[in-house]
Amino acid sequence: MGQMDNIRNIVILTGAGVSAESGVATFRGPDGLWEGHRVEDVATPEAFMRDPHLVQKFYDERRAKLKTVQPNAVHMALARLDAEWKGEFLLVTQNVDDLHDRAGSQRLLHMHGELNSALCLACDIRSAWNGTLADGPPCPACGAQALRPDIVWFGEMPYHMERIEAALAACDLFVSIGTSGAVYPAAGFVQTARACGAQTLEINLDPSEGSHLFDESRQGEAGTLVPEWVESLF
Repeated sequence: MGQMDNIRNIVILTGAGVSAESGVATFRGPDGLWEGHRVEDVATPEAFMRDPHLVQKFYDERRAKLKTVQPNAVHMALARLDAEWKGEFLLVTQNVDDLHDRAGSQRLLHMHGELNSALCLACDIRSAWNGTLADGPPCPACGAQALRPDIVWFGEMPYHMERIEAALAACDLFVSIGTSGAVYPAAGFVQTARACGAQTLEINLDPSEGSHLFDESRQGEAGTLVPEWVESLF
């Protein structure tokens, strides 16, 4: 990356490749399946209406698995950057796990929701949730048995988009780490940042669909490249 002296405000986007190094299954595997399920069967509002028990069980299993994985070097390096960076900083993750949170990141937004959260369809209130939902527990806020995973499914609007767009417009550097560059609106963040004058950097295991849009694209293990890059900033 060129001259970093004029960087003050940073926005970072992370995707499934970051959590993969902790053993979390990436959202869509090479066979097109997510943990053995077609995405259409577990990640759409229609799937939930059609077979709510299947969908609840799927996310119950993903939620339980979080207890068996730990933050990796990428999560730790980005938490350090968050803690020590004096300018504006925003970490936006597409991941629904809690590994950034456990690593200590504070200036963090989960744009696709969180496994450890439940959304009540009756009162629209979110509640922290670590247990199962398949057995139809009552909402802690209103008591209705109307909880669903607090996950943004295909066809639904990602969370925090106004805050993200404002941060992209004001950033000096946009960095994308471990994302496929295929899922919008996140795939368009690089163009938004560039249009507003930001430098752009991609760190990914392989070239992504959007690699050509970045000023610089670095390929390799994020667990090695990201700590090196963070160290270089200081």
